[in-house]
Amino acid sequence: MRTKRAADWTPSATLPNTPVSFTGVTYSEMLDRARALAPAIGARAGECEKLRRLPDDTERDLHRTGLFRMVQPARVGGADLDIGILVDTCAEVARVCPSTAWNLGNLSSHHWMLGYFHPEAQDELWNGSPDVLIATSLIFPAGRGRKVEGGYEVSGRWPLSSGVDNSDWNMLAFMVRESEDGPPVDQRFALIHRSQYEIVDTWHAMGLSGTGSKDVAVKNLFVPDQRTLSAWSLNGKPHPGSAVNTSPLFRLPMLALGPYVLSGVLLGCAQGAYETVVGAARKRNATTTGQPVGASQSVQIKVAEASVRIDTADMMMRRACEHAMTVARSGAEPTHEDKLRYRRDAFFSARLCLESVDILMGIAGSSGLYLGGSMQRLFRDAHAANAHVMFSTDVQGSLFGQHALGMGGPPPLL
Repeated sequence: MRTKRAADWTPSATLPNTPVSFTGVTYSEMLDRARALAPAIGARAGECEKLRRLPDDTERDLHRTGLFRMVQPARVGGADLDIGILVDTCAEVARVCPSTAWNLGNLSSHHWMLGYFHPEAQDELWNGSPDVLIATSLIFPAGRGRKVEGGYEVSGRWPLSSGVDNSDWNMLAFMVRESEDGPPVDQRFALIHRSQYEIVDTWHAMGLSGTGSKDVAVKNLFVPDQRTLSAWSLNGKPHPGSAVNTSPLFRLPMLALGPYVLSGVLLGCAQGAYETVVGAARKRNATTTGQPVGASQSVQIKVAEASVRIDTADMMMRRACEHAMTVARSGAEPTHEDKLRYRRDAFFSARLCLESVDILMGIAGSSGLYLGGSMQRLFRDAHAANAHVMFSTDVQGSLFGQHALGMGGPPPLL
């Protein structure tokens, strides 16, 4: 059994040397910081794809502005903002580089997730650096855990650990079974330092290629109890971190709202595509007729159809996040119906964004194919983002439909 100690860890060189507090930075101020960074991030979009990871300069910019810490507890200097900030900031960044936005949503949300762990685990990481970056792989069947004295022995190989190259720690999901071939009795997350796992370079992808979503492997690693968390602790009820993180943000059902960590990426892809294509269409003549593209009624209708999809998706995402915050502020626990509705609205709003990108790609025509332009990246990355299970119509839609129709079944992990 591997027992290598990781509590006394050394922060990576790209983390800030001097801690800065972002407590008190408002929602609008944080959004303005994302907008201000967009030109620099957009200029590095090609580099991000070539590196297949977040560039160090971009990581430093996101640290400097506090964007990585927008949903971190205020007690450690985080901004502790409403959950909708993830949608809005990621949308701004995704207009110019969806891969960076994907890593921003993921890595910032893991400060939120760490706030649900036992306070001892929180202190182990944030005392080392409040800017620590934490990757994840939330694929429970990829990991196996066995209860042992003082913790769990964990093994597995997990795919799609976005941002792993930039991260000092990882939260890896695993199944706990009473016997080797028995049914699962719990689903947990293990908090593991990068010195304790292997990064397997598998991420050669046609979309979101700059996210560095590589595999991670662990064998027979002992993880102490305080560095593990049951997934059921993320259901909007009191959890191990409730004693120290008391703001409404940490009363939310995190698993039910998980899609909104990343849905802003799809929204930003659609918004960026609209700006790119409609802006160009105002000045472009059709190659077949020589007439202005904008004079075509079919193009006019397609622009309207894309626009209403984007606006509707934006409203749906915003409504879900605002509703969840209202419930949390009231002191009530979210209902099962609310959680299913959050998931339903997430997959459908993502679908609307993808449809708008496809409509706009049709308007762009051959001009959207050039690697030197942004449309091809927005098109590829929107399709890659939509492949996430959180946006699956078959998975998320069936959860809502099963409940609405009164069909029995095991309770979903929400």
